[in-house]
Amino acid sequence: MDEQALLGLNPNADADFRQRALAYFEQLKISQDAWQVCAEALAQSIYRYSELTEVQQQLIRETLITWLQAQMLNPQPEKTFIRNKAAQVFALLFVTEYLTKWPKFFFDILSVVDLNPRGVDMYLRILMAVDAELVDRDVVHTSEEARRNTLLKDTMREQCIPSLVESWYQILQNYQYNNSELTCQCLEVVGAYVSWIDLSLIANERFINMLLGHMSVEVLREEACDCLFEIVNKGMDPIDKTKLVESLCQVLQSAGLFSIDQEDDVDFLARFSKLVNGMGQALIASWTKLIKNGDMKSAQDTLQAIEAKVSLMLQLLIHEDDDISSNIIGFCYDYLHILKQLSALSDQQKANVEAIMLAVMKKLTYDEEYNFENEGEDEAMFVEYRKQLKLLLDRLAQVSPELLLASVRRVFNTTLQNWQTTRFMEVEVAIRLLYMLAEALPVSHGAHFSGDVTKATALQDMMRTLVTSGVSAYQHTSVTLEFFETVVRYEKFFAVEPQHIPTVLMAFLDHRGLRHTSPKVRSRTAYLFSRFVKSLNKQMNPFIEDVLNRIQDLLELSPPENGYQALLSSDDQLFIYETAGVLIVNSEYSAERKQALMRNLLTPLMEKFKVLLEKLMMAQDEDRQMALADCLNHAVGFASRTSKAFSNKQTVKQCGCSEVYLDCLQTFLPALSCPLQKEVLRSGVRTFLHRMIICLEEEVLPFIPSASEHMLKDCEAKDLQEFIPLINQITAKFKTQVSPFLQQMFMPLLHAIFEVLLLPAEENDQSAALEKQMLRRSYFAFLQTVTGSGMSEVIANQGAENVERVLFTVIQGAVDYPDPIAQKTCFIILSKLVELWGGKDGPVGFADFVYKHIVPACFLAPLKQTFDLADAQTVLVCITVFFSFTLIAMWQTEGKKNNGHIVLMVDLSYKENTLFFLNGVLIWLLLTCCGTVFCSSPMLKIKLENCRFENLTLICITCELTLSESEQTGCSSLGCSGFSCDR
Repeated sequence: MDEQALLGLNPNADADFRQRALAYFEQLKISQDAWQVCAEALAQSIYRYSELTEVQQQLIRETLITWLQAQMLNPQPEKTFIRNKAAQVFALLFVTEYLTKWPKFFFDILSVVDLNPRGVDMYLRILMAVDAELVDRDVVHTSEEARRNTLLKDTMREQCIPSLVESWYQILQNYQYNNSELTCQCLEVVGAYVSWIDLSLIANERFINMLLGHMSVEVLREEACDCLFEIVNKGMDPIDKTKLVESLCQVLQSAGLFSIDQEDDVDFLARFSKLVNGMGQALIASWTKLIKNGDMKSAQDTLQAIEAKVSLMLQLLIHEDDDISSNIIGFCYDYLHILKQLSALSDQQKANVEAIMLAVMKKLTYDEEYNFENEGEDEAMFVEYRKQLKLLLDRLAQVSPELLLASVRRVFNTTLQNWQTTRFMEVEVAIRLLYMLAEALPVSHGAHFSGDVTKATALQDMMRTLVTSGVSAYQHTSVTLEFFETVVRYEKFFAVEPQHIPTVLMAFLDHRGLRHTSPKVRSRTAYLFSRFVKSLNKQMNPFIEDVLNRIQDLLELSPPENGYQALLSSDDQLFIYETAGVLIVNSEYSAERKQALMRNLLTPLMEKFKVLLEKLMMAQDEDRQMALADCLNHAVGFASRTSKAFSNKQTVKQCGCSEVYLDCLQTFLPALSCPLQKEVLRSGVRTFLHRMIICLEEEVLPFIPSASEHMLKDCEAKDLQEFIPLINQITAKFKTQVSPFLQQMFMPLLHAIFEVLLLPAEENDQSAALEKQMLRRSYFAFLQTVTGSGMSEVIANQGAENVERVLFTVIQGAVDYPDPIAQKTCFIILSKLVELWGGKDGPVGFADFVYKHIVPACFLAPLKQTFDLADAQTVLVCITVFFSFTLIAMWQTEGKKNNGHIVLMVDLSYKENTLFFLNGVLIWLLLTCCGTVFCSSPMLKIKLENCRFENLTLICITCELTLSESEQTGCSSLGCSGFSCDR
């Protein structure tokens, strides 16, 4: 860029420079290379403020002030976004220069703007930008920036805040009647700054009276509310806070603001509700502090002040606008917390509790406009609002559980007596209240129908009414879903009154549940039905065959060519298959009958699987291939899901179902050899194998070699990533039983992994980098499983060259990759190998490998720039490194002397925490295994030799003296200072 031309941008520049600047930028606009010039300037950050000369910095200050002066003279104001950007520039310059070169920053601006409307506008924008730089909690600041901001605020408090506050008062006084926009801006500034300036500057008679006057001006009252909220929210002495809040309330009440009209402006009421909430919570915080301080008289006065606000709180809580109601919930919740702490409630307090309870019940009700079929943002907000109300209900239960139970019972019974003629939202909320009682009145393991007779009787009566009233037939999805949710929540009721089970089962199985017209209801019911059946266990015995017959059509695998929409999605069918499996396994039938039922369940899947696999092999169209592969995957998934009913091989054998699942294995495994849609098919079969390892145990082993061979062909990173956990499961479960298999497939698996890891990838391809990182973790997890299962011979028998390659990959993972999870795994592997191979029977040369590579790795990993001890995972790596040292030390000193030594050269100049780490490790290691340390500056040279503990010496190479001697001579080398006695 033409630097001389840039000088022409200064408003005070002479005509030649200005003309040169204009000509330069006109030329730049039409140039095809203009973008390149600008991009280069941006990329290289040519113009950094700190690099400018004093003259240039002064020029920038003068330019900004001149620009500010020009704003008041221009016939048209700048666009809003320009003014905001200018304010940000002023704020950044303030942060940089206020403490050093521009202490009169605000005074200079005030002298320019005076009370000119456009100047005041910029002044207020600058103040907000400064506050954002100093206080905004959404911006993450470094510790250095936080210290700087604190110093800036302290300096402002000393030098200019009183003057700024006076300017705000003058602005409010001058513009409150003729410029509402500037007045609102100023109120926003006051609200922002009041949190960190002296409150007495604002919370005084002249300011408060003005703010309260704004509360009666329609265009100002919302900002005035927010400003008063910030004042009330400011931390202060509890007695003073009570007096402040009470004085505000008296004025607001006398102005008629405590009488809430449903027709009032909802935007203002939302802000007013937030203000009342702040005042209420401020009083409660004061009461809490006073109780803690033992000032009971003041605490009682504050409690009376709180009680006086409850009526207003209830008006806002019950308001039809949910935003207004939501803003007051915090005050309501904290008020109930106070009542919970009182030894006894007065009649008025009991009435308040009941009023809050009725308000919550009313506000839980859905609006007419709620869209159940297409829930959007408004619906999501109401769901969140309901969660807030639930917290209130839980707190009500803590204050007065008997009152809550009685109130819910009254509403519930009244509503369900006439549910046919009652609006859906009232029916839904009545059932919802019963549902919410389960958490509001907690018991151990859901035992709501034992213990307290009154509570158990009330809940039992309501549940009986729910299942016998016929309300499950109500023609609205919200009522239907709430019915099923409540039935499942109180499943223990059916242990007390099992005669109602058939009624509920029919509701699940007919048009009210799994065959409902709404897909949403069918989907949720499938899950709830599975939970219901599993919870009843043996009580389902009389209904098993009937249920299995009724769900038969829901179990059908829907091939893509059917062309009709199935009642349930494949995900929903998973729950139905699991339910069928649970019914069969938990039944009291003989093993032969269970086997027959399970075969009837799975045979249709196997038959369709064979047909669909043949169709896939012949399919040409890719979309059809994908549809067929998905269908095949669903079939395997359904079969896999039925096995969830079994906990282990013993239960499978007891049911006589081993043969059925072995048949499934033989049916599904040929899919692995299909060249089409391999990823989908392999995923399904892998999942099935995982389940069969649990259910069939060693019976599955004959199928593993062939399956593994197919899954290692033409595999990608994700395939290997998902295959390795299967091998890990087999290795950990069967250990030496699978040693021959592991030895055979060990190197083919590793070759497949290395091949994928070595594939080139684009530098910015984050997805490929993440896939490789996850595969690398899986590889190290596999080696950890092998070594941790006591099967190191699997590695040892791969030949010296392969063993060396594997060991070096582990060293590389421990040191070179900035992945703490992988590093920790690698050090665990190395520690285990030292433990297993450190004796006489270890592989030839392993002792040298320990000294030449494992021990240096323990030092080199913490020396890496990426080794961040502030990260929790890295700390775990550090602990694992210490553990590795322990094993090496134990191995070295066990049984015989070893004449080996270790020499390690490391650069300490760039890592401030390295000396601390190394000194701690080295001295601890030397005390454990004995030896001699030689250290040099600026490099650290370590030599460990076997000797007895009493012969341990620390020698500084720089002064060639022992530690004690070098201390006497005052040697200041890195070695001596590093190993000084205070370490």
